[in-house]
Amino acid sequence: MSTGKEGHILCFFINGKKVTENHADPETTLLSFLRGKLRLTGTKYGCGGGGCGACTVMVSCYQPATKSIIHYSANACLLPLCQLHGAAVTTVEGIGSTKTRIHPVQERIAKAHGSQCGFCTPGMVMSMYTLLRNKPQPTMEDITQALAGNLCRCTGYRPIVDGCRTFCQEANCCQANGGGNCCLNGEEAPDESELRKPQLFDKEGFLPLDPTQDLIFPPELILMAERSNPQTLTFFGERMNWVSPASLEELVQLKTSNPQAPLVMGNTNIGPDIKFKGILHPLIISPTRVMELFEVTQTPQGVWVGAGCSLSELLSLLEKLVPQFPEEKTELFRALIQQLGNLGSQQIRNVASLGGNIMSVHPNSDLNPVLAAGSCKVSVVSKAGGRREVPLNQDFFVSFGKTILKPEEIVVSVFIPFSRKGEFVRAFRQAPRKESSFATVTTGMRVFFSEGSRVVQDVGLYYGGMGPTTVSAAKTCAAIITRPWDDETLSRAYDILLDELVLPPSAPGGKVDFRRSLTLSFLFKFNLEVLQKLREMNVITDELPEKMQIQPLPREIQPSLQEFQHVSEGQSDQDPVGRPIMHRSAISQATGEAVYCDDIPRTDGELFLALVTSSRAHAKITGLDTSEALRLPGVVDVITAKDIPGKKVRTMFGYNEELLAESEVSCIGQMLCAVVADTRAHAKRGAAAVKISYEDLPDLVFTAEEAIEKSSFYEPRRVIERGNVTEAFETVDRLYEGEIRIGGQEHFYMETQSMLVVPVGEEREFNVYVSTQWPTLTQDVVAETLDTPSNRVTCHVKRIGGAFGGKVTKTTILASITSVAAWKTNRAVRCILERGEDMLISGARHPILGKYKVGFMNDGRIVAADIQYYANAGHTVDESLLVAEKILLHIDNAYNIPNLRGRSAACRTNLPSNTAFRGFGVPQSITVVENMINDVAVVLGRPVDQIREINMYKGLAVTHYKFEFSPENLLRCWEECKVKSDYSARRRAADQFNQQHRWKKRGMSIIPIKYGIAFSEGFLNQAAALVHIYKDGSVLVAHGGTEMGQGIHTKMQQVASRELHIPSSKIYISETGTNTVPNTCPSAASYGTDANGMAVKNACQTLYQRLEPIRQKNPKGSWESWVEAAFFEKISLSATGFYRGPDLHMDWDKMEGQPFSYFTFGVCCCEVELDCLTGDYRTVRTDIVVDIGRSVNPSVDIGQIEGAFTQGLGLFTLEELKFSPSGLLYTRGPSQYKIPAVCDMPLRFNVYLLSDSHNPHAIYSSKGIGEPILCLGSSVFFAIKDAVAAARSESGLVGPFSLDSPATPERACLACASPFTQKIPASKPGSFKPWALNI
Repeated sequence: MSTGKEGHILCFFINGKKVTENHADPETTLLSFLRGKLRLTGTKYGCGGGGCGACTVMVSCYQPATKSIIHYSANACLLPLCQLHGAAVTTVEGIGSTKTRIHPVQERIAKAHGSQCGFCTPGMVMSMYTLLRNKPQPTMEDITQALAGNLCRCTGYRPIVDGCRTFCQEANCCQANGGGNCCLNGEEAPDESELRKPQLFDKEGFLPLDPTQDLIFPPELILMAERSNPQTLTFFGERMNWVSPASLEELVQLKTSNPQAPLVMGNTNIGPDIKFKGILHPLIISPTRVMELFEVTQTPQGVWVGAGCSLSELLSLLEKLVPQFPEEKTELFRALIQQLGNLGSQQIRNVASLGGNIMSVHPNSDLNPVLAAGSCKVSVVSKAGGRREVPLNQDFFVSFGKTILKPEEIVVSVFIPFSRKGEFVRAFRQAPRKESSFATVTTGMRVFFSEGSRVVQDVGLYYGGMGPTTVSAAKTCAAIITRPWDDETLSRAYDILLDELVLPPSAPGGKVDFRRSLTLSFLFKFNLEVLQKLREMNVITDELPEKMQIQPLPREIQPSLQEFQHVSEGQSDQDPVGRPIMHRSAISQATGEAVYCDDIPRTDGELFLALVTSSRAHAKITGLDTSEALRLPGVVDVITAKDIPGKKVRTMFGYNEELLAESEVSCIGQMLCAVVADTRAHAKRGAAAVKISYEDLPDLVFTAEEAIEKSSFYEPRRVIERGNVTEAFETVDRLYEGEIRIGGQEHFYMETQSMLVVPVGEEREFNVYVSTQWPTLTQDVVAETLDTPSNRVTCHVKRIGGAFGGKVTKTTILASITSVAAWKTNRAVRCILERGEDMLISGARHPILGKYKVGFMNDGRIVAADIQYYANAGHTVDESLLVAEKILLHIDNAYNIPNLRGRSAACRTNLPSNTAFRGFGVPQSITVVENMINDVAVVLGRPVDQIREINMYKGLAVTHYKFEFSPENLLRCWEECKVKSDYSARRRAADQFNQQHRWKKRGMSIIPIKYGIAFSEGFLNQAAALVHIYKDGSVLVAHGGTEMGQGIHTKMQQVASRELHIPSSKIYISETGTNTVPNTCPSAASYGTDANGMAVKNACQTLYQRLEPIRQKNPKGSWESWVEAAFFEKISLSATGFYRGPDLHMDWDKMEGQPFSYFTFGVCCCEVELDCLTGDYRTVRTDIVVDIGRSVNPSVDIGQIEGAFTQGLGLFTLEELKFSPSGLLYTRGPSQYKIPAVCDMPLRFNVYLLSDSHNPHAIYSSKGIGEPILCLGSSVFFAIKDAVAAARSESGLVGPFSLDSPATPERACLACASPFTQKIPASKPGSFKPWALNI
């Protein structure tokens, strides 16, 4: 929008085409410009804050000074459009497409099966492409660094890394080709059988990397950069103006007249503030063209680095300097290199500037403590004060977000000094995730000794994350200076440090004990490194026992194995079933051509919907004032409950849920009304302007304990029992009681909730394009809400960017609200939730409190167990009662416990309603059981795998709900996993490792799973399909399953190909629509392929039989000739298929039934290495053996196994939902909520599909595999618990101990009970208000 003032014309290139923008708005980001204005929708919106990498693009710039072109990756969601003047941007569409040619990166990620839902794939492709532009032969280290800022929720990363690994220069080494034995190890070459094993993909046919095919940098931009005597650029927006000065002089002038205007370089700090905190800056100054800010000058004392240099440039500068000088001079450089390697992600470091990083003075800054400890200084300039140098010391950091500099002063450069002989500098950090994560605590430490002595001349200790800004431990330093560096000095220093850096128990960010413990642990680590250095310099001679030394955790990703069975000898080459076929749309996902809901082009007059949600956890609504919102530009209407023409509530299990709250709210994040406007930005501003007044209500319930106390439950509560538990407890040798909490988990599907409702314009007909797992439910609920018959509402699902159970119930409510807006305005309405809204509104996995009492014999047999589960259901019932039931159906897991009682309750609390999530309560259920078995083993002092083995089902087994099954394959998985993982030898090696290391421990665990497949409500197991054969012989298949990355369309294509005896290339699946296949069931419960596969098979068999007479007449004819003949003979070429599914049931009164069709079995062995001082860990190796019958598609199934395991690893070790004491979700995006990234991959990740297994209950003898393996993520949790137990024994602590899930670094570190943790005084519960609730 023009403000009347004429700004400059913005000129840059996108994918080789010139783009000129006459009215560039400073608030526009590159992402919204690409997607909205240019319709380049390959670049995805995943989080809007630079945290997920889905919007990665490559930016190229020409540097006239060096006459060179630089390429770097960046997050388009943070890049201001105005900053791109003179740059060339390359998006995923620009490097290759199916219309022209695909780029090798696109091909390899797709063919290595690295794309499941595909939403993260364009970002992955662009990160890798940029790396190859800069380094055509990367190392594995380069690849993992390049991908560190890209999140994927589907694959578990292994196939993505394997696809990228094919570009490595080591690619010809046998190791890189997946062979475990490498000729370099001196081992003999693999034998014949190894070579004959089927591979998931074939590297031979890959396109070679050909840099000559890349887009050239536009010559016009080179000319523009060379000739321009730079002029100031100004851009005027609707609410914000942008000035980019051309000289330092002008910059100083601007800052003098506008001291409050921020300087924006990379927009990685100001950008998120504007976006997430709603901060408005009327003027932004962008000094990216001020040359003085980028100058680097070397002096004999050190190096001056321009404040405008990006962190990546600083890193490569330091890496260049280190080899040029003796080691003693580069101590500080090396400490900074280490810190920079973990700061943010590649995309962030490429744009974030050194000056910006210093001046944003984050409380937990990574660089400031190191710069301050290393005696760095900044050179600043202002109009009044001229130039001056200011030391970065404790006086520099004044308070939160504030430094000693005046508002009009500008940091021009930063001085980083050389270190001296006898001076040591170290940096340490601990973060919730190893890479691209804000730190919990950071530190920079420096000590200086007089030559040949251990007496300290000078010392500097600075910490981040221990207060509102970077803090100096000055008193601690004073206690060390002039004293010898020895145990006596340091033990005094620990005590002083503990008193000096105090955090109140309710400090923002929480984790208070952990943070205080880290300050001591880091000083201790520094101590060990300094002693090692003094030894090397012969200042001291006493040897540090090897046991005390600390090596970093391992990080090299090893090649992994994926073993599956060849198809049988006689199978026709044309029959794709059982072969590792690539996901059918992987190539279009990798080129960005795949269309997701928000990629559908805008129609004329389309509106955008933004929601208004409750800010109180339990209150009466006393007023809803929309007048101010309606006055804002672009706002068209506000939709409230009064506008709903049909049903205003959804009823589930006898409980009502309002679509929009009318009189009362019962959680923060409950939807109240919705604003529709002409653009996303206007709708968002409109929503912010709606004023709601409340009257708080008493009796808030947040935790399971509060629900128990106030008896706040959803009925019915379920009980199941076999045998007589109470009597059995009388007869056992020992009894033990314990409990464990398991935290919730956000779905974090990469594509947020998305929908578009288009009124057809007559007879109340609507097309609903929605990202949902259950199109029929959306159709039903939209029809009820609009009071129109279902035949007027058609739901279309092309594909979903991940769902995991989170796109069923809430999606239908969101679609209903959107449809009301479309009905009222008679215009198309789009609703795409932002990541933070999505996380707030959509609910998560149920947090569980599990309590158990177990009776067992001294020989390890468990005779009786009584287990109680409390699931935190939230403020509406949703599917919580079904989750509570499924929990009880799995309390036996793999164990035959003769007397077993389970009770479960869904607690009604004032939190957003929790919902279905992959595994549906089973991961929580079996973790409580496995924890109980762990405790039994510890009490008896026996290896836990023996206790598991003694109690496993054997022979013909009967579950606690009287369902017979054979555990033979479960036992085969168990034995095979122990062999494949070399369990006993590695267990001994881990024990030996633990004896040799005091501060690092290894832990192992081996966990089985028996997972029931299908819906226990029999009617949900039906499925239907519709198959058309067209006259040219091509086939169109429609079925009731939705494609969300799990590969169901690929498998259906394989089924149709086998049944019709034609190649897959002739078969197409367009979408899942309620107009082609009605009354479908949800794609859930790992049952999608079982049900829909049978329906597609049924339809194809019908058609194949109809063609039989034609084939007999012309047996040698082609498929096309038979189809044509059939048409002329008036034979129908369209058929529906149907599958009733098994009649499953569960009678809770009799406590018996057949709730599952069959079981999927699996066993996982994990080994971790734990740093006891920080709680950091690495999964060193994972081996999973799974019985999935005969796999329909091994590459898809192994992808499901790896992806589910990684999601489980997140659930049990990483992902933490934090709520404020008033019930507000704090963790509303990837910067606060950490899902596993590439750095969390097991370093060796082996998957073996059990051979010679059959399953008569499902299509082609296969088994459902979507959910079961998520439960095995708990093996990482128990391996950590095992390592923690080894650490505790060093402190003299033995016996069972409690460790709640997730086993985050905080929990693991505190549980290790190191001498440093034990120094921290405990805060009395109840004496303070904690920062976050313990949900």
